[in-house]
Amino acid sequence: MLLVEDDETIGSTLVRALDAQGYAVAWVRSGGDALDALTGVDLILLDLGLPDLDGVEVCRRIRRIDPVLPVIMLTARQSEVDVVIGLDAGAVDYVRKPFALTELLARIRVHLRAVSASSDPAVEIGDVRADPAARRVWVGDAEVELRAKEFDLLVVLMRDAGRVVTRERLMSEVWDEHWFGSTKTLDVTMASLRRKLGEGVGEASRITPLRGVGYRFERQ
Repeated sequence: MLLVEDDETIGSTLVRALDAQGYAVAWVRSGGDALDALTGVDLILLDLGLPDLDGVEVCRRIRRIDPVLPVIMLTARQSEVDVVIGLDAGAVDYVRKPFALTELLARIRVHLRAVSASSDPAVEIGDVRADPAARRVWVGDAEVELRAKEFDLLVVLMRDAGRVVTRERLMSEVWDEHWFGSTKTLDVTMASLRRKLGEGVGEASRITPLRGVGYRFERQ
């Protein structure tokens, strides 16, 4: 991850926080240095008020170099016009200062998951095929429309087909790694997923629940 921030207090605070979350962070303080440091970067946190180049211009230049690298803009600019300009320049997200660290970390996780999914190969088990890059699912020849969490849940289970995936892991990977609430939402989402895969109540299922432990997608 690349942090582009010229404010020493904000920069050092973010580096410590991201390091504590296990992220490898390179910190630069100017737009020019950012453009020279794109190799191997999977996400950029970009301040707009830089000493040499405006952050919007930096984002435009990044887009010309790498059209898909996710850029999250960090800025004290508050107007709706500034948000639109930033997104039009190629940013995937826009976070206003001062921001809550928990919110920023959640947005980072979302965009890194999207990056990971975009490069994932399709997975096929029995008559079910899921394509993470396109976020599409087929049962036989029929395409099935799934909600975001249903899709993510299905892909996690299918990648470990034949093995139990614990409730804790599913909540961490599909919802949030710091989830401390009820896991009832997992059961509700699973029931909806099963219905959309064409499985009625009481019928044999591709997905086997193990009470109090987790779920297993059966190899067929």
